[in-house]
Formats: sequence, C-alpha cells, structure tokens
Amino acid sequence: MLRRKWGHGWRSTGRPEAGPVVCVAHVDHALRLVACDDEALRLGLRSGQGLAEARAICPDVFVIDEDQAADQRLLEGIADWCDRYTPLVALEGKNGLFLDITGCAHLMGGEASLLEDVLKRLSQMGFEVRGAISSSPGLSWAVCRYGSDGIVSNDVREAALSPLPVAALRIDANTVAALQKLGLKRVGDLMRTPRAPIARRFGAQVLLRLDQARGHNEEAISPRRPVASLSAERRLAEPIQSEEDILFLTRQIAQCLLSGLEARDAGGRLFELVLFRVDGRVFRISAGASRPLRDVDRITALFGERLTSLKDQIETGFGFEILRLNVLHHEPFENLQSDLAASNRKHLSLSTFVDQVSARLGPDCLQTYQLRESHIPERAALFVPAAETLASGTRKNDAPALVSRSERPIRLFRVPEPLESFAAEIPDGPPTRFRWRRLTHHVARAEGPERLSPEWWLDDEEAATRDYFRLESTAGYRFWIFRRGLYDRDPTQRWFMHGLFA
Repeated sequence: MLRRKWGHGWRSTGRPEAGPVVCVAHVDHALRLVACDDEALRLGLRSGQGLAEARAICPDVFVIDEDQAADQRLLEGIADWCDRYTPLVALEGKNGLFLDITGCAHLMGGEASLLEDVLKRLSQMGFEVRGAISSSPGLSWAVCRYGSDGIVSNDVREAALSPLPVAALRIDANTVAALQKLGLKRVGDLMRTPRAPIARRFGAQVLLRLDQARGHNEEAISPRRPVASLSAERRLAEPIQSEEDILFLTRQIAQCLLSGLEARDAGGRLFELVLFRVDGRVFRISAGASRPLRDVDRITALFGERLTSLKDQIETGFGFEILRLNVLHHEPFENLQSDLAASNRKHLSLSTFVDQVSARLGPDCLQTYQLRESHIPERAALFVPAAETLASGTRKNDAPALVSRSERPIRLFRVPEPLESFAAEIPDGPPTRFRWRRLTHHVARAEGPERLSPEWWLDDEEAATRDYFRLESTAGYRFWIFRRGLYDRDPTQRWFMHGLFA
C-alpha cells in the first residue's frame, strides 16, 4: 500500500566572513530585524527587534535591507531546481517549499537518500537548509522548523510532535501567546486537553492544524506548475553544452513518449523541454504544434527552431545534466490514409511550415481570420494565429456570405477614418464633395444607402446605426463611406471612410 509522503525545505541567507548579519525592513513604521544569522542569535539579537536596539547590543552588526522581490525570485528558482525530484512543488511562505514525493522516492534510492541528496546539494550551493519527510505536510513543517532533520514514520508521529512548541502548528502569534498564558506551551499539552473548551475559546482553526499535523485530517498542497500528462527525461553522467547534443537527446526522449501517446490514441499539441543546468539554473522551452504530433522528427525540428531563436537567452554555463520532455497538452490523433495523388500531403506540409515559423518567430507571426456573427464590418472578422485555424481544420463560426464580393471593398480599414463632407444632394443622401487625408474629392456617381444596424446588446458609440454609400470620384477612385447615426436624430452628419474598392 502506497503512503503519501511530503518533503519540506527551509533556507536562509548567507553571511560575510566576519561579524553578525541581520536583515531589516520597515515594520510598523520602524526599522526592525526580520532575519538573523546564527552569530547574531548567539549575541541576543532576534527577529522583530528594533534596529537601534540591535546596534546598542552589537555595534558591529552588518545590516542588509530586505528585498522581497529578490527573495521570491530566489525561492522560485530553488523550486524549479527541485523539479528534478518531483513535479509537485509548492511554495510555503517566504522561505519554505513543500514537495509531494509520492511514488518518487524509489527513483533516488529511497526517502533517506532523497532527503540526503536535497540537503547536500543545497548546502553545496551555499544555503543553510533543513528538511523533514513525513506522512503529512503539517508534521513535516513542524519537525523541520522546530525539531530536527530526518524521516518521521507513522509509528513515532505522536512522539515527535509532542515536545514541539504550539507555534509548530502554524497558528497565528496571538493564539500562540494566549495558549501559553494558559500553560499550553507544548503540542503534547494541547493533545491532552479536552477539545471542546479549546474550540469554544480559540475556534476550530487550532484543532484543524493539530489534526493536520497528526495526519487525522488530509491536507493538500497547490503545486506551482501544472503536472504534465506525459513526461520522460534523461539523466546524464557528463553534462552537455552543444545544441546538436541537446537535439540528439531530445529526439531520443521524444521516442520514449510515443508509447504513451499511442496508448491514449492522442498526439501532442504543446511540448515543453526542461534543461537542468549543473549549477541549479533551469530553462523551460515550450513549442506548440498546429495539429496533434507523434512524429519524432517534427518534434525535434520544433525545438531546433526554438533553440535557434532563444540562443542568446539560454546560457549553457558548465552544461546541462538533466533533460526532460513534457507533453503539456494532447488531443485525439487522427490517422490519415495516404492517397495515390498525395493530396493530403499538402495540408501536412502547410502545418509543418506554420509550426516551424511559429517556433522561430512566435505564435502570432502568422495570422488568419475567423468570421464572427456581427453586422459591424470591422467586427465581423477576427484575426487569430494560423496554428489555431489549422488545429480546428476549418474556420470556426464561419458565417455564410450574405452579400456579394462586389458590394464590399477589397481593403477595409480596421478603424474607420473621419472625413469632412461639404454638401449633400438631399439631407440623408450621399455627399457631392468631401475631404479625406488633405485631398478634396468630387463625387461623380453614388450608390446607396445600405443601412447596417448593430446587435441589440451593443450600446457604445461605435455601434450606432450606419448608412453606407459606394462612391466613385471624378478621378476614378472608388470609396466605401458611411454616415454614423440616423439623420433625424443626429443632423451633424459625421462621415467616415471605411474602405477602398479596386
């Protein structure tokens, strides 16, 4: 029977060669200590203490300003590094991580070997780190921060939790102070106390945290990244640096994913290549496909284009020691029977071209349109990436053509341009003369009006009723203009240029 295991890590900043080091921040309109190293703690300094008081105790203290954004980036970088052990990594506060290592420990030789490897590697990177493994995240958190490193089995769970202070239950400081005033200083004291009085006085949160730490109440973590539907990786004895080696191993890893895709009768639409550098830096490269893919060569070619476009952003350093290929999204795979004329190969070549260009220049570099149900011309079509159109096979929401091509201009302005009308044959007729882009045009012929009304749920100014006219100037130019608003309601006659005919 499998048991759910949790890992928890805790890091603190390094310190210079000499003198105690503290980190300060503005708390309650004053500079206070938010972190202290071991030497500062031995001298009597503590978190929450004022900086002036700390300098009075130790004049030689080395002060560092807190940088929460940098600390968060560092913690997220460590979380990325921990993906080598499990894909389920969650941030815990400002200086901790939760790792769900269910089913992963045997890959590292067991729980003890996994914990030792995590602590050893992070220590070599210059971090002071502590960790614990148990059957519940609450117990791991408590033992890691207030106990000692190691593995806590279910048999000694109560014994490991009892001597810890009540602050180890992840409850707020005011509740901790109130419990200590009642003589409940240890978790064991709280476990021996009747539950009903505790719930009446302090609420259900204290008992909930106690049950979570004891494993009586299941607690889930929220991983910072979605778990891939399929994943395969290669751990290397010697790091690699060249792009050719990366693509060679990517092809081999992609070959390992084919059996999983075939079992699901699916093909990959979104792939992710994760490169773990020797020094702990992690690079994530995503590549999408317009149609579900199982072709190893095409998958490798996609990442070849991505590596070429990201060459200046990926620093190889001393090389990559782990390569992982994830399938983040997959769809049903359609097996096509090739015909003698090979007509279906044209569509496949188009999708290959779109995939490679999108991988090199970005998904928005090639666009096509989708028709939408709208009477407003500029809203009747929407430009979307070409990969989405190829994925659907046909244009979504294709509406039948209600007007002939000759009635619509070959060039439609995305935003109608205002023009100045000088005269009209009748109050609601077309203009006889107008000025557009600093040029005056005399109308020789006119056809219209064609009234277009917006959807009833639109109430903005752009969705007012329009009267469209097709005009031909004395110079031979043909225009598509409209007057916004009804004449009897808006006699100002605001005219706009919307398109040009051939």
